Amino acid sequence: METIRQKAERMLDRTETLVLATVDEKGFPRPVPMVKLYSDGFGEIWFSTDTEAEKVSHLRMNPRAGICLYERGNMVALTGTAEVIDDPETKRQMWQEWMIAHFRGGESDPTYCLIRFRATGATYWIDRRAGRETL
Repeated sequence: METIRQKAERMLDRTETLVLATVDEKGFPRPVPMVKLYSDGFGEIWFSTDTEAEKVSHLRMNPRAGICLYERGNMVALTGTAEVIDDPETKRQMWQEWMIAHFRGGESDPTYCLIRFRATGATYWIDRRAGRETL
């Protein structure tokens, strides 16, 4: 029988848009919807963004972050840390053609960077069952 965590991870695999919350300079959460590039369970979740985005400056000041997703009455909320990745090889590996609309210079566009989120905790509400764990 599938565990609540396995169901939550499958839900993450299916979900394209997640909400990433960073902590702003006044200590308040700032949630924004983001398109997921890749996820490996809750171990790593990747996004692309602009180097000038507020979330990038927030993460450089404070790496604490959260992610949440919702699907047909089920939800997953993750807490953890996120970092800004500027490594050219990693950026090349994560590049997807649809991103050209945002980064005209392609994978070498100087405004293109990545965010890698790593969960340390999870709260679930899946199939009317609650769960919480430290990861």
